[in-house]
This record gives sequence, structure tokens and C-alpha cells, in this order.
Amino acid sequence: MILILDFGSQYTQLIARRVREARVYCEIHPYNLALEKIRALNPRGIILSGGPASLYESGAPDLDDAVLNLGCPVLGICYGMYVIAQHLGAHSAGAYAREYGSATMVIDQHDALFDGLEGREHQVWMSHGDRLEALPEALAAIAHSGNSPYAAVRTHEGRLRGIQFHPEVVHTPCGAQVLRNFVLKICSEPGDWTMAGFVATKLAEIRAQVGSDDRVLMGLSGGVDSSVAAALVHRAIGARLMCVFVDNGLLRAGERARMEETFAARLGIPLRIAEAADLFVERLAGVLDPEHKRRVIGHTFIDVFEREAAALGGARFLGQGTLYPDVIESVSFKGPSAVIKSHHNVGGLPERMRLQLIEPLRELFKDEVREVGRELGLGAEIVEREPFPGPGLAVRIVGEVTRERLELLRRADAVVMDEVARAGLGARLWQAFAVLLPLKTVGVMGDGRTYESVIAIRAVESQDGMTADWARLDAAFLARLSTRITNETRGVNRVVYDITSKPPGTIEWE
Repeated sequence: MILILDFGSQYTQLIARRVREARVYCEIHPYNLALEKIRALNPRGIILSGGPASLYESGAPDLDDAVLNLGCPVLGICYGMYVIAQHLGAHSAGAYAREYGSATMVIDQHDALFDGLEGREHQVWMSHGDRLEALPEALAAIAHSGNSPYAAVRTHEGRLRGIQFHPEVVHTPCGAQVLRNFVLKICSEPGDWTMAGFVATKLAEIRAQVGSDDRVLMGLSGGVDSSVAAALVHRAIGARLMCVFVDNGLLRAGERARMEETFAARLGIPLRIAEAADLFVERLAGVLDPEHKRRVIGHTFIDVFEREAAALGGARFLGQGTLYPDVIESVSFKGPSAVIKSHHNVGGLPERMRLQLIEPLRELFKDEVREVGRELGLGAEIVEREPFPGPGLAVRIVGEVTRERLELLRRADAVVMDEVARAGLGARLWQAFAVLLPLKTVGVMGDGRTYESVIAIRAVESQDGMTADWARLDAAFLARLSTRITNETRGVNRVVYDITSKPPGTIEWE
């Protein structure tokens, strides 16, 4: 495996994507991961990410010297390059050395990192406030740019390398090849990590964790993540998996019937329906803060699961469809990115929870989960389903969640789902949904004045949910949405379209 040590770059997850696209398994850990844990992972190579810190800041993140002397190749990206260079005695400059955006890198000396690149000049993406000003004897320059005299460096024996640019972003066209060269040629990874291998490994892990007698309770939300996770656990332990679908009152239209048909009737996975709508809505009464909402929903889910576990004969394990982006957005390492939101699978669980967690998809991105689903033989109606948040419509209602507001949003959202299906946009859009805003506006209907709610439409395109761009939908399509929602959803007299990308916004509104 390849170990990625995170110094807080907004692009760290993209590094992992590029490495996995080369069919090499990798894991991201904080830059200050204990040395004994790094040794236990036994990586074939280490990548040091970029980060927002400056080398001149007090307490700037750093590494133990021993990490750079484990014997495996190390590649430092941007801030990671400075870390390597400083440990070898280099000096850097800040402030005036800032460079953000596209630049031209010129290769000065051939290196395995640049194998397969045609010509000496290549467009790359820079995002840095410091730069190397002088190299120690241990380092040699292998590339430069107009602003950075040392855009790429290496030690003479070639075990340590650093690059100023970001190879993981699409704005560096040669970047994927650079990272492939590092993991496949320099680290000698075989590039044979496949979803079939992942499935086989996870089946063995699940069986070892659960044992031959214990049972797993798993909550199904109807989304891709929990569905694929349930199918994986079911493949591992069969009838000892007990699936529970919580009817929490926060679901999209028709969701309960779809789940009963898909799992119980088609896949043969027993499904127990837990009636909990009243409980969820009651506990959400008066809750306005998004983080508080997520915690309330997470705690209530666990309460329901524990109740169901007792009724079903005492499962010791709780299965969840947690994905890697859920972990990243919910858990903040010391130094790197801040917590964005508590995910119901990660940050919303009470400490007193008595069930042990099984999260077989925790290391994967969404598109990788879809591959696992295909490997398990799940149909397109499951594998290609758009993501739906565990907290459901509660995080698409800005402000208080009530039965009346849920029903209003559900009707508007059903229109969005119907029109997206009619237009054949499902394959293009990562997500498309309605959001109920906490305000009313004046309108006119039937020659009379109205003062009713506003619905926002959110439609985004993305590969893995880590970043997303708002979808440039046809104006006629948006007009149909607006007309149908205002005509068919009593209580709504205005529809707006969200044109915010991620970042700066998240995909969900709360």
C-alpha cells in the first residue's frame, strides 16, 4: 500500500483518487501518525500532501526524521516538498513567492517521475505561498517554473523527491502520469488492486470480526452506501444479518415501498420495518442548528437500532455504509482541515452506543462503492442511485423540521425526481433535489395575493462528492420544474436555483 500523510491540503483526497486509479491501494492518515503505526502499515511508498500552513508559522506541522528514513520512496507535494527539503537543510522564502494557478513547468533533468511525458514543458497547477530559494548538497533540481526555481527536486540516489506543483488536480494534465510513475515505477507497486480483491478481503475481515455465531444489525437508508454495505455483509454471514429500515418520516416519496420491493422481494435479504416517524419528528421539534439536527438524528437512529436489536435477539454489531468522504468531512486531524459537518455515520453517534461498528466501505469513495455493488451483482436501480443523506429530508429543510414542512418538501422533491427521470439526466447528475427555505415571499395566484414558501433546486455534477459543480441545466427544464412545483405544491409560490459549487458550499444545505 501507499501511505499518504495529510498536512491539511484541500486536495489530499484527490491524491488518493489518482493513486487508486493506478490500481494501487492507499490510505490517508494525519501527518503526525505515530512512527510505530507507520512501520506496522509497512508502506511501499509515502506521499506527503500539501497544506495551508507556512514554514514560518509557529508550530508548523512537521515530521519525525525517522519517517523519511524508513527506506521506502517518499514524494512531497508542495508543503510536503518543503518538509523534505528542510530536513535536508534547504531554505525557503515566503510572501513574495506566492503563486496560485496555472504555470509552465520545464523539465531540466530526466527522472523516472517524468517517464512518458512528451517534451520538456508542461502545464501544471501551483498553489503555494513559500518556495525553495537554495538547495542543500543532498538535493538536485530536476525541474523549474517561471516563479519557482526548484519546481521539482530529488535526492541523488532518488529515494526522496519533492514537487512544487499539484499533480492530483485536473488542471495539471500530466499529473496523473506523474503519480502513476511514482507508485508503479519508483515504489514498484504491481498495480493489481481490484474491486474483486477488495471484496474478497472484506468478506474475510467481516467473518473474522463477527465470528461464527454473532449477528449484525444493519440500518438501510435506501441509498447506495447502506445497500452495498448490506449486500457485502450478507454475502459474508448470510442469515445472521438483520436489516432494519427505519421509517423515520424524513424519507423521499415512495421510499419505503421501494425498499421492501428491492431487498425483501428481489435480493432475498430479510427486512424489518421500524416505525419511528413520530419519534424523530418529536425529537427534532424546535431544533434549528444543522449540527444539532444531525446529532439528534444520529442518536435517535441508535436508540431505534438498539431497540430493534433487543427485539431481534441481541446483535452485537451495527453495520453502516460509512464512506471515506464521510470520515474526512467529520473527523479533523490536528493541523489539517476543519470539521465540515458531523456525518450521521461518524460524528453523530453517542459515546454510550453498545453495538460494535462494522463499516466495510469506510476506505472507499462513492464511485468505488458503485464498483463493489457491480462486483456483488447488484442491479443498476441500486448501484446507479443518486446519493441520499442519512439524515434525509431533515437536512434539506433549512430551519425547524415539522410534519407539515416535511410533506411540503416531499411533494416538491417528487416533482424534481420525476422531471430528472423524464429528461434522462440521472446519469449526468450526481444529485438533484429540492430544499425548503425558512422564508416566505409575496406572490400572486388566481388574481389573489399569496405569502408562501420558497423552494430551492440543487443539482450538481461530481465524480466522488468531494468536489462538485452546479449543473448547467437547460432553461426550459428549469421552467418546467418551477411551473410544476408552484402548481402542484400548495404552499409554495417561488422557486430558485442554487448555482454554488463545492467548495465553497457543501452539496447539502445543512
